[in-house]
Amino acid sequence: MSEDAQQHDVDPRLLEVLVCPVTKGPLAYDRQKGELVSQGARLAYPIRNGVPIMLPEEARALGEGE
Repeated sequence: MSEDAQQHDVDPRLLEVLVCPVTKGPLAYDRQKGELVSQGARLAYPIRNGVPIMLPEEARALGEGE
């Protein structure tokens, strides 16, 4: 688990309203990796200090099988 994910959790109410900025689709919270995952866009958005970074250029492309 990343240090950010250990120190900060994301507010569940925030997770209910956030969508992928690329697809406008739902996001899944990966607590272990500290990311919000968009399967539709094949991107994982980082969470830093409890704040989701919802910029496509900051997102990590998902690998095969993720």
